[in-house]
Amino acid sequence: MDAHHLGSLLDHAADSRPDHPAVVDERGRGLTYAELHHAADRLATRLARWGVGRGDRVGLFLPKSPEAVAAIHGILRAGAAYVPVDPTSPAARGAGILADAGVKAVIVDSGSAPALLAAWPTGLGPVPRLITLGEATPCPAREATWEEVLVDDAPSPLVPARVADDPAYLLYTSGSTGQPKGVVLSHANAFAFLDWCETAFELNERDRFASHAPFHFDLSTFDLFASCRHAATLVLIGEALGKDPARLGGFLAEARVDVWYSAPSILALLAEHGGIDREGFPAPRLVLFAGEVFPIGPLRQLRSAWPAARMWNLYGPTETNVCTAFRIPDVIPADRDEAFPIGTACPPALTRVVDERGRDVAHGVVGELVVAGAGVMMGYFGRPDLTARAFFLDDLGAWYRTGDLVSDDGTGCYRFHGRRDRMVKKRGYRIELGEIEAALYRNDGIDRAAVIARMDAADGLSLVAFIAMKPGHKASQIAVKRHCSQILPGYMVPDVIQFMNGLPTTSTDKVDYQGLKQLASCG
Repeated sequence: MDAHHLGSLLDHAADSRPDHPAVVDERGRGLTYAELHHAADRLATRLARWGVGRGDRVGLFLPKSPEAVAAIHGILRAGAAYVPVDPTSPAARGAGILADAGVKAVIVDSGSAPALLAAWPTGLGPVPRLITLGEATPCPAREATWEEVLVDDAPSPLVPARVADDPAYLLYTSGSTGQPKGVVLSHANAFAFLDWCETAFELNERDRFASHAPFHFDLSTFDLFASCRHAATLVLIGEALGKDPARLGGFLAEARVDVWYSAPSILALLAEHGGIDREGFPAPRLVLFAGEVFPIGPLRQLRSAWPAARMWNLYGPTETNVCTAFRIPDVIPADRDEAFPIGTACPPALTRVVDERGRDVAHGVVGELVVAGAGVMMGYFGRPDLTARAFFLDDLGAWYRTGDLVSDDGTGCYRFHGRRDRMVKKRGYRIELGEIEAALYRNDGIDRAAVIARMDAADGLSLVAFIAMKPGHKASQIAVKRHCSQILPGYMVPDVIQFMNGLPTTSTDKVDYQGLKQLASCG
């Protein structure tokens, strides 16, 4: 096996267990490792014919499916990096991301292809070639269907040189200017996490891995590649099922999942509404969660339902993958009333807590967590300015600024104290509040807008938008939400909209966010 290159994982799995189920969806459709390898090889062959090779990018605008998994492996087999985009987001957002990444081709659901092409930004290079999946629809620029690619009997080209430091995937995260930014992660970056998982989790070929996170979410890389590394089975959970705890609980019982990884919010819903505490429920043996704080109440309920499961709180922004971890105790003390720590550094990650000048702070003092090591991203695609600002250099190396405030309890175990800037997490997704404001300002009727995050004990985090309309424009919550839904993914659309005659400002005419937070807490 080529060391530390994701493209080698499927070769090894197909050689060792060709007839073993590689991936299966919620309806029972699936592919064996031999079939997955064949589909990936056929896609790589077509991409090579189109001139796609090492260092290129290929987009993925597909709902979760066995074909989407094959597409990811095929892109990697071609030596390119895959760029997954939320297929439920507006076409304009998806097109903007894929154009920014300079993709040479896109594998896209046939129903979404016309809208994606229509929304393609002008002046950002040529429209990429398309491979469409699903029932054919009129699409003048369609280059090939997935079915045509699979039956193409052209000889397989030589596999490009597999270099660990080549880009493997680009994951776009929320940007404060309204423009998402592409985090470039290499094969070596991915393996820094996967290798740690081997030591920590004792994964094996008998495991059945749930795939709950969508493929544009960084949690999905564990599901995809840890399962393939062991020639185990990946169980796909689609968007609708993944948000329906009652149905999801029943599905998990039938699917007999061994390894689960998601944001805490869905686990909390499962514990409350999924019926997972019933006698005989086949609980996963390993439960991982990351992306946001898991409140102690719902976590205690989950631990009670699944007492034998090994549970881990994983932490790390997209730019570092997982860099710290904390194993949840088998019994949560009854008197514990705060969330568990984010844990200690995961080798080979190096972590420190620093002040605003990059100087180490004393144990127990709150500062910013910074990270270095093999898991840290290559940079932001096409944005050397953002990349430079994301790091600071000292005698110990280059350190990525997470923007997260933590304290070291003296043993190297970190407690989380919130964000330094205006970034929040909702259902595990990272959201720059400034990006929502930028979207609001694209409405001609809005004079001024500000967005804050409010924590509710019952509902968790909600996004509150304060808006002042221009004279002569009607204040309509429905219209504003419709406007946002055409630009932003659903999880970024404000939950609450409050219209005002004017927004409170500071002495320098900046929005008084502290004043708005007080208003929101009273609302």
